Amino acid sequence: MPHLAVPGASLHYRIDGAPDAPAVLLSNSLGSTLSMWDAQVASLVPHYRVVRYDSRGHGDSEVASGPYTIDDLGRDAVALLDALHIERAHFCGLSLGGMVGMWLGVNAPERVISLVLANTSALFGPASMWTERIEIVRSQGLAPIAEGVLQRWFTPSFRASSPSSVERCRRMLLGTPPEGYASCCAAIRDMNQVDALSLIRKPTLVIVGDHDPSTPPAHGELIADHIAGAKLLRLPTAHLSNIEAAPAFNDALLEFLRNP
Repeated sequence: MPHLAVPGASLHYRIDGAPDAPAVLLSNSLGSTLSMWDAQVASLVPHYRVVRYDSRGHGDSEVASGPYTIDDLGRDAVALLDALHIERAHFCGLSLGGMVGMWLGVNAPERVISLVLANTSALFGPASMWTERIEIVRSQGLAPIAEGVLQRWFTPSFRASSPSSVERCRRMLLGTPPEGYASCCAAIRDMNQVDALSLIRKPTLVIVGDHDPSTPPAHGELIADHIAGAKLLRLPTAHLSNIEAAPAFNDALLEFLRNP
């Protein structure tokens, strides 16, 4: 798999689709890799050039010295576009990826055509929760928090009906380097993008999960309320809506990309 050096890190990425098609950049959640988007790629590649990457500290990307900031993660996305000679791209991010998308909409609007912000938050507290999680992961690894994370990622009905998908996500989570995970937790803990949301002028779709305990619907509603013209979609899912409700997520994503 290819890697690109960006300031302060080396990012693992993958591209699918025709080189001359419009680009869609996908950004993953905390504790996941670019493979979390597998269910979207098949729907997107007939129409788009799909660019996925592992956030710094995740998957096969470099575990750069932390802690990280949302500025760091946002600049990584811009540097990736630069290195791939992509002037502008549609952007779709979930959870941490959505936070990167908000940063891009405010700080690099000339690089994005549209934004899809799924299961995310502009301010994700309390800070003490993240500090505690950082301490646990740095001292004991991901195993002590894995079950709790999976319970937030998926509804009980999905965990019962799709054990293979849940197990794949468990392995993805447990494979995340502890220091990379902890450093991204710090970026979330220290982020507050609420006041900047009104600066976003790009067409935006906000997706929320009705049963999402991590970023409840109110978090997405706040984002949509602060971005002029933003559309809001509710799905009957927990946190990883792109996996739990992949067909509905894909239909909404494609419709929005065609008519942002």
